[in-house]
Amino acid sequence: MATIKHLRWWIAGLLFLATVINYIDRQTLSVLAPLLRDKFGMTNTDYSRVIFGFMLAYTIMQSGSGRLMDWLGTKRGFSLAIIWWSIAALLHSVANSALHLGFFRFLLGMGEAGNWPGAVKAISEWFPDRERALAVGFFNSGSCIGAIIAPPVVTWIAIHWGWRAAFLVTSLLGFMWLVAWLVFYHLPQHHPNISPSELELIRAGQSRPVESPTTVSSANPTGQAPGGWLSLLKYRQVWGLILSRMLADPVWWFYVFWLPEYLSRERHFSLEMIGYFAWIPFLSADLGNFVGGGLSGYLIRRGKPVLAARGTVMFFSAATMLVGIPAVLTGNVIPALALISLATLAYSSWASNILTLPADIFPHSCVASVSGLSGTGGAIGGMIFTLITGAVLDRFSYLPIFVAAGIMPLVAASIALWGLRAGPIRGA
Repeated sequence: MATIKHLRWWIAGLLFLATVINYIDRQTLSVLAPLLRDKFGMTNTDYSRVIFGFMLAYTIMQSGSGRLMDWLGTKRGFSLAIIWWSIAALLHSVANSALHLGFFRFLLGMGEAGNWPGAVKAISEWFPDRERALAVGFFNSGSCIGAIIAPPVVTWIAIHWGWRAAFLVTSLLGFMWLVAWLVFYHLPQHHPNISPSELELIRAGQSRPVESPTTVSSANPTGQAPGGWLSLLKYRQVWGLILSRMLADPVWWFYVFWLPEYLSRERHFSLEMIGYFAWIPFLSADLGNFVGGGLSGYLIRRGKPVLAARGTVMFFSAATMLVGIPAVLTGNVIPALALISLATLAYSSWASNILTLPADIFPHSCVASVSGLSGTGGAIGGMIFTLITGAVLDRFSYLPIFVAAGIMPLVAASIALWGLRAGPIRGA
């Protein structure tokens, strides 16, 4: 069987494409929100409840899907997730009310929750320590690319074929991806196309060796997380990840779900203008993934300890997110979009590092579980912040929301650094 050069990056490319599709399916409703809100007579509070349906399922299934990935293995677990969310995305095309949208969003959230625990687990299996944050940044940049693609593509489909067709067309992408995943993904030690030199590079560069699902480790004889799944909650490192994501992730959810609405209601953008401009902050966010992953990798190569390198980049990224506050105060839309774009760049720089930490701190057997638990914290924060956003906007303005979105990441960074000081889990 012919070998493929840099095979690990082809694997990361598959994860990138899955994340692109994940966000296209997620963003389709956000792009169409001004149209569907008018069609179904939804207030800001009503719309926040539809988003809440997605977030509730996402919250429940972050931990559940992480555990599922560790139990089924990356290949089968990821396959199940994308089949589920693609069917849920398809169902949006038959919605006839806000209640339908809320229910279908709930189903979508259940499936889409598996993307990040599964992808982080795959990266932990395929990449040496020094490349992990960059690889995570690469696949996570798919969220930004999906958010960039969605506004013009969804708008064009909706204008020419109707909003139902927009949901229908975007839902088919996941099934196309699934074919490539089933054919191409294997663990490094079992992949028919990996070269001996790349396999050695991966193994030599990992502080924790990757085992086959059927292999029993003498240090971890059950093949499970240290002390069992729920016992992960006794670790300070886990709580640092959960609580920091609970405060920082809502900033991203706010820009993802509310930016088209903000541009429509406050900046008076038409649907066509949203298609032209709403992708810009997500392009800068895409760059942020590589900035954050590249910076921490650079610091590690210069001799800085792995966790210290991650923490340094995360702190400065969180501080940069403060620039989102003056965005709502400026009367000109151009500097407002520029400031929002800098804030989303900083968020992605933060995300490429915090998403990598479960693989830096914990053994491979529980990476997806830890990633899922931290994702649950982020989803809970996003869920609460979404409901608060709807209520605040119906009574006040966007100013308190932008202020909160600027301050919360700094608090999150302080909590993350508190968790990192406990160091990696040893002896597993």
